[in-house]
Amino acid sequence: MSELKEGNSKTESVSLEPRTFKVSGMTCNSCVNTVERALNSMPGVSATVNFAAETAHVLAPAEVSGKEIIKTIESAGYESKEVGDNEAITLHSKKSATALIFALIFTIPVMAFSMIMSLHKELGKWLATWVPGIFENFNWSVPTNHQMISSALLILSGPVVLLVALPIHRASIRNLFHPTMDNLISLGSLTAYFWSIYATWYDLESVYTEVSASIVTLVILGRYLESRAKRSASSALSELLKISTKEVTVKRGGLPILIPVEQLEIGDIFVVNPGQRIATDGVVVSGASSIDNSLITGESIPVEVAPGDRVIGATVNQNGRLEVRATRVGKETEFARITAMVISAQGEKAPIQRMADRISAIFVPIVTTLALATFAFWRYINSESTAKAIEIAVSVLVIACPCALGLATPVALLVASGRGAQRGIVLRKPSALERAKTITDVVLDKTGTLTTGVMKVVQATVVPEAAAVLGSTWQSIATEAKILESAASIESQNSHPIAEAIVRYAKITKPLSVSEFQITPGAGAAGRVFLGSQSAIVIIGSPAAVAHSAVAFHPKIAKAIADAESAGYSVSVLAWEGVALAVFAVGDSIKSDAQSAVSVLNSRNIDVWLLTGDHKDVAINTAHAVGIHENHIVAEASPEAKIAHIKKLQSDGKNVLMIGDGVNDAAALAAADLSMAMGTGTDTAIATADITLTNPALKSVTDALDLSKKTLGTIRGNLLWALIYNVIGIPIAALGFLHPMYGAAAMALSSLFVVTNSLRIK
Repeated sequence: MSELKEGNSKTESVSLEPRTFKVSGMTCNSCVNTVERALNSMPGVSATVNFAAETAHVLAPAEVSGKEIIKTIESAGYESKEVGDNEAITLHSKKSATALIFALIFTIPVMAFSMIMSLHKELGKWLATWVPGIFENFNWSVPTNHQMISSALLILSGPVVLLVALPIHRASIRNLFHPTMDNLISLGSLTAYFWSIYATWYDLESVYTEVSASIVTLVILGRYLESRAKRSASSALSELLKISTKEVTVKRGGLPILIPVEQLEIGDIFVVNPGQRIATDGVVVSGASSIDNSLITGESIPVEVAPGDRVIGATVNQNGRLEVRATRVGKETEFARITAMVISAQGEKAPIQRMADRISAIFVPIVTTLALATFAFWRYINSESTAKAIEIAVSVLVIACPCALGLATPVALLVASGRGAQRGIVLRKPSALERAKTITDVVLDKTGTLTTGVMKVVQATVVPEAAAVLGSTWQSIATEAKILESAASIESQNSHPIAEAIVRYAKITKPLSVSEFQITPGAGAAGRVFLGSQSAIVIIGSPAAVAHSAVAFHPKIAKAIADAESAGYSVSVLAWEGVALAVFAVGDSIKSDAQSAVSVLNSRNIDVWLLTGDHKDVAINTAHAVGIHENHIVAEASPEAKIAHIKKLQSDGKNVLMIGDGVNDAAALAAADLSMAMGTGTDTAIATADITLTNPALKSVTDALDLSKKTLGTIRGNLLWALIYNVIGIPIAALGFLHPMYGAAAMALSSLFVVTNSLRIK
């Protein structure tokens, strides 16, 4: 709950509730501003609109109903509905795909036949000049069926200009006083089309149906590409909701009852079987197990829990049956708070400005005024015919049509996406391009980002001579190979990540026979292993657990334990018949290129931070290994602490790049100026991030920054060319030196340049 202080002459505290609304029909940032102005004009309401996710994030007093907010959005000209707590925010690109296919079906034949008609006479003149004697007496006049063909082209282009472009025309009307690209697109396409109707009626040669249809089709193509990117970018909340448990078994009246998780109450005792997610935050009242908290805390090592220990909702129970008493439910749970942070961070205004829309704000009225002035000049001052004046005015509008402006961004993004995908870099949000060049600080998660995310035996210390206390018979079979074989045989019965790491390390082909096997959560595993001539009770677990049932550790064993614990590794000790024979130091291995990647970032004067939920000792050792300064380590960080650190850096004037892979990183990823998610991470992190790195190598980070900068530079070059083209072309057209046909050709060449320039992105 939030508080807002407002009032004309008095200050009062008003309780505000956060709500999320789906907003449909927005086409640019001007639409965002329109919706925000409408919502923020409501008493007590504070709202931000996310264009990429097509959502409005509203803080409103409880007495303001959702219907009132929806009515306000609809009065601004957009469709809306409230998104519930358990409802995913979805976007669909099916409508734009259908519109694109429909437009292409009609536009392609229109352009083909129009070009034949337009170039008919010009081709004859060229052939008569360069190939005399053959074509000079050929009749190159306009075909007698010219009017019929023009009428057919009007019929074909009509559905594109009038139906497919209908949303564009509506948006143009809505934004009449705040012009956007829609205004220019609508004006150019409709003017060219209605002029073509006039020209066809009077059987004039200047028909521009291909211009009107192609403008709309190219814009729809850009919108379709944008729609696909937006759908991917807005799926963070949906992915979070998929993680949560839908039903839970509760003990009421001594009987287990399956109920929806929404009906859980504080104090309820619920059951969590192995492999299930914990329904809500609570305290263990019965049972013991290992809990995988990685999605919430970022810790790679499972946490052992027993009666009295706290557990977090949405985490995974691995190997024991638990009974848990609910302590927090609904919106108060840790999982719900993380979800809320993601929503809040996505609702904050990002420093994104769309160059094309800024340009169009002044470009549209200027071009419109200039076209009208051109018509007036030629008709009333220069005393030309109405048809001639219209033709020249149309030339101005045609040459000014924003095809190049419309293609500047989507084509560059399309090429960059293809080039990036080849290198394991997926651009998810166009806003990343604007912010990549300003990054001053890089914040790295540890598990799955700097490290592989897979538990590995970092160091194994095997001490066969320690078996001497058991006698010569035992010492003769206590070889290093047999000790490792016995460890793997016990751990092969266990699904714990540390156990799996030890099995992988031992590389045994066939486990030894094991009987009397048992697991003690928090301690380890034990069983009778048949070693050939002997069978032994073999224990493998934590040093403290093994020490209870073992003789004093051999000096080499004790030293290995101390060294591993000081390095922050998880330690497992193997004992035969109460004698410790081996020590396994298990940790998350650092990526091979982590150190070089950090070095490259430092060489670019970018400060590198380590922000992790892991223990401080583990964080320090990881930072030292990759070259991160000790002052740039934040360990044991909760999701709240991570987002707080991001905001602290931003308040100091830093532009922050966050790189992570877990649900616990999602809020920090959304809050950062730029975010990247490892492709091996959770779907939530991937959906939240601006850029996804499918290549696990950290070199992809610098490659992504370079690609972003190149793409942004290309977009700016495209926009600059489009402007120069218009600055030069419009005066030529206004002076009557540019026939609309050549204007259309120039427009096509301008678009071709933009596409060609975008293909240079590597």
